[in-house]
Amino acid sequence: MSIKGRPNSLDIAMRAGVSQATVSRALRGSPLVNKATREKIEQIAREVGYKVDKSASNLRTQRSNTLALLLFEDPTDDQSLINPFFLSLLASITRATAAVEQDLLVSFQQLSDDWQADYENTHKADGLILLGYGDYVAYRSKLERLTAGGAHFVRWGAARADQPGLAIGCDNIGGGCDVTAHLISQGCERIAFIGEASSRYPEFNDRYRGYRKALEAAGLSVDPNLQIDAISTERSGLEATRELIQRGASFDAVFGASDLIAIGAIQALFDAGMSVPAEVAVAGFDDIPMAQYCRPTLTTLRQDTMGAGKVLVDSLLRLIAGETVESHTIPGQLIVRASCGAGKS
Repeated sequence: MSIKGRPNSLDIAMRAGVSQATVSRALRGSPLVNKATREKIEQIAREVGYKVDKSASNLRTQRSNTLALLLFEDPTDDQSLINPFFLSLLASITRATAAVEQDLLVSFQQLSDDWQADYENTHKADGLILLGYGDYVAYRSKLERLTAGGAHFVRWGAARADQPGLAIGCDNIGGGCDVTAHLISQGCERIAFIGEASSRYPEFNDRYRGYRKALEAAGLSVDPNLQIDAISTERSGLEATRELIQRGASFDAVFGASDLIAIGAIQALFDAGMSVPAEVAVAGFDDIPMAQYCRPTLTTLRQDTMGAGKVLVDSLLRLIAGETVESHTIPGQLIVRASCGAGKS
């Protein structure tokens, strides 16, 4: 079938054997069109030289074909104010939005704090992806306002039934259990947990729950003296580990609730003349790039940032399309490196 003149969506629909509405949805990356049909339509569009008029399409649908990614300003030991874990997630989200021909607007979580008005109501973005939040108890009210206003948003974080909105996150309980079980398999019995373990930091709290679960499964006691609060910075990990040492409690391993905390812990142990891993094994959580370059290299739980970016974008687009989407977790992967040694006698 030849096409005379400038091709349009009806021409593509006839060649593909679908409706014109299906063509329109497929070419704007709607998740309502299955992958095989979308690829077939895209191939035909390329063959006939069809170009989507995004301006006209946006006017018809009242959609911007833009997603907003809002980063929380974390306390850091440098001037970036961005947790390095989120940089990997940012890269993955950028690739995922490009793959479905969506634009990505990146900003910090500030302005008026009425993010729905700032982005969705003004048609700057069709929905929001939220990364980070600091103290969750204080942050929750912002999520409740978004939910009450009918905003389309998804956040990276602990997925719990009582939390407002849609959350996609790592299986922190399973990951915390895996890290602790590995330390136990290396002969460690007095394992310290460095990281905030309250409801204010749900991810850390879940990792602590996994830590406790592994200890109890191995018949080991949970000693409250071996848990020290820390936020996710190297300095916080260093200071918390110094406090642990000053308490005088015996320990043969440290589980940092994040890689940054664990890296700070290693420095504190070295400063105290303690050898890693010969005297104290150390493990973290995240697998940020620095984990494989610190000395010793850091055993950690790798979060699947590549998969997470795809799931966050797909989930948000499905929400925008009116589908029902459930919160869920993504499994992590234990990465064993030198900081836990080859075994303890």
